[in-house]
Amino acid sequence: MEESVVSDSGDPQNIPPGVHGTTTVLDPTNDVEATQQPIAIDSLAVIVPVYNEDRTVAELLRRLEAQPCVSQIIIVDDGSTDRTYEELEPWRGRAGFTADSSEDSQSIIVLQHGKNRGKGRAIRTGLEQVTCSHVIIQDADLEYDPADISKLWQVMQSDQAKAVYGSRYLETPDLQRGRFVLQSGVRFLNLLVRLIYGVRLTDEATCYKMFRTSDLRQMRLQCERFEFCPEVTAKAGILRLRIIEVPVSYLPRSHAVGKKLRFRDAIPAVFTLLRVRLLSKKSVFVNGSTQGVWLASRQEMNGGLGKL
Repeated sequence: MEESVVSDSGDPQNIPPGVHGTTTVLDPTNDVEATQQPIAIDSLAVIVPVYNEDRTVAELLRRLEAQPCVSQIIIVDDGSTDRTYEELEPWRGRAGFTADSSEDSQSIIVLQHGKNRGKGRAIRTGLEQVTCSHVIIQDADLEYDPADISKLWQVMQSDQAKAVYGSRYLETPDLQRGRFVLQSGVRFLNLLVRLIYGVRLTDEATCYKMFRTSDLRQMRLQCERFEFCPEVTAKAGILRLRIIEVPVSYLPRSHAVGKKLRFRDAIPAVFTLLRVRLLSKKSVFVNGSTQGVWLASRQEMNGGLGKL
């Protein structure tokens, strides 16, 4: 396992005494060819952005380690001020990952921002270290069950899709009943994605988004906070990557026990959906290239349509 401290600017710092390991400084565009990192074919990495999740991060990592489809776990401590750093101690000192590792091998990389930069920036930091062909995002708060990752991976391996989303609402559209503001926000973002990009989704804001690593790196991500979700969805729409939604379980928590997403975060989400649509391809993607693949949800493939 490797550990690195990342500076406030997002670049790796010199490793201080008592912090073990080194990291590779990668090309800021996240271009696969520029990084020259070995990529393990047909393998899955999980990026775990963490901020003040000392009560759940250890259990989350134990569950991730139990998933046979996961080859690499990249934890990015985004400047936590609680005991998250101490909770991550058991995962330090693990063996590193190589592209020709055996099927049962699993690597863990722990990275740390010098101060809180936001979820989007933490994901971008983790993406630089991915050595697997595919990647998924996992929050550390246990709202999403890592056992569901295998369902997304099965669909991805079937070559039906270029991206797979885990939808909280595909089979339980009234999941957030009684939480009017949150459910209305999700439906509004779904509607915007459909109107602007022609993509019908039931859960644009889901944490579980699985992509090919090369596609994510091609997107030249700029997100800093929670705008990661609308940015990747918008750019997947422009790239015309086929998305399939898979139902996943969800255990929502309240702000009283640490939920960080607020209603005000919907404003930059809307702005991001509009901004990506208006920007030129050259400024949005590496090399300004696009793909010729269309998008659909699982229900659409089965002849039905999900609710907005």
